[in-house]
Order: sequence, then C-alpha cells, then structure tokens
Amino acid sequence: MFRTRIGHAHLFVRDLARSVAFYRRYFNLAVNEEIPGQTAFLSGGDAHHELALTVLEAPAPAEKQIGLFHLAFNVDSKADFAEAYERLHDDGVELSPVDHVIGWGLYFPDPDGNLLEIYCDTRSAPDGRAYWEGKNRPLTQSTIMAAR
Repeated sequence: MFRTRIGHAHLFVRDLARSVAFYRRYFNLAVNEEIPGQTAFLSGGDAHHELALTVLEAPAPAEKQIGLFHLAFNVDSKADFAEAYERLHDDGVELSPVDHVIGWGLYFPDPDGNLLEIYCDTRSAPDGRAYWEGKNRPLTQSTIMAAR
C-alpha cells in the first residue's frame, strides 16, 4: 500500500496581492511562482509550494459549515509562537488563543475569512499531555509573552 501526506493547501481569495502580503508577513512564506493577478504559489521550505492562492470572485465562506475548518501552521517553539502572537496582536488581527494541553493554538481569520491556526506542540512540556482529551485550558497573553 502506498503512503500519502498532505502536499499543499489551495485557497480561493478575492485579492491576490493582499493575500500574498498577509501570508508573507504572518507565516514567513516566500512566493516561488506567480501568475500575476491570478495565482501565487508560496512555501516556507524546500517544496515548490505548500500554499496556493487563486483569485475567485465569491462571497466569504459561511461560519461552521461542512468543509475545511481551519488550516494550521506549525512553529518550533513557544518563543516562536509568542513572536507570531505579538506580530498579529500588534497589527490588530482578531485572535483566539487556546491551550489544547497537547499544544498551543492561535486561531484567526485571513483577509477572506478562512480560519487559520498557528500551532506549537507542547506534549513534552511539564504540564503537557501525550494525547488530547477533548478539553482545553485558557491561554492568556501574559502566559504567551512569558515564553518570549
């Protein structure tokens, strides 16, 4: 049997330049290829693209409908998480931080209403757990910034 892994996500956006700027600023992604005004391919590593953005004139997605819930981006440490939090917070992005006990999650919308998450695994932290038990803890700004 063959193995699979997620290769990339492809999102429809209303304004390509605005979305490219957003993903470059908050996720440190680089544009590897672009069809101006139509599609951009972005990556944070060696892959040609991990995220594709294509312009589509359509209404914003409805909240809590069948389909993609959110797209998550992993960071290596709580300090990196705090840096991402600080940048988003300082720019006035609406944030919802959560301690899932197995990891810290920071949820927020992109300019087109797609829900995103920046995630830091905390399973090996002293107060972490190996498995998620369906319960979350509050994650305050002071806790996040203490990790910086």
